[in-house]
Amino acid sequence: MKEFFKLLLFSLAIVIPFRLFIAQPFVVEGASMYPTFKTGDYLIVDEISLRFTKPERGDVLVFRYPKDPRKSFIKRLIGLPGEIVRIEDGQVKITSNEHPDGLILDEPYIKLSKDENFSYSLGDKEYFVMGDNRAQSADSRLWGAVPEGNIVGRPLIRFFPPSILPGDDSHYGSH
Repeated sequence: MKEFFKLLLFSLAIVIPFRLFIAQPFVVEGASMYPTFKTGDYLIVDEISLRFTKPERGDVLVFRYPKDPRKSFIKRLIGLPGEIVRIEDGQVKITSNEHPDGLILDEPYIKLSKDENFSYSLGDKEYFVMGDNRAQSADSRLWGAVPEGNIVGRPLIRFFPPSILPGDDSHYGSH
């Protein structure tokens, strides 16, 4: 019995800090990220890498909902701090100091788009996120930007169905 309690204490000493500071589980609910993620996908979210690097356009992020931080959402990062995000007939265009004439996003992961016209200017430490299923996603178009402090991390592993680096943005490009 003594050995069991030692093992239990040792396990908790490893699991609890890992869970609190390095990675946490997240279960996808809803169709907003279809086809990249589906309801019931079980993910492990990397919380530590964003302490050393800034999120990049195209990253899939898990974050606390700005209007109720007790809820967590998963969306794709579209706009970075200081940029202007414009949607014209469903096509996303980013205007910034780096792209004064505008950067039109190539988004091959979008299967269900939504023709709309929209514009949003991001402040310092604000991010614009959208679901991959634009037709069924409540995102920054509806409730505004995500503050930098609300970002939890990036999906690292999908346990069900199994996948390493789910939502990989290596295909993410622009023209």
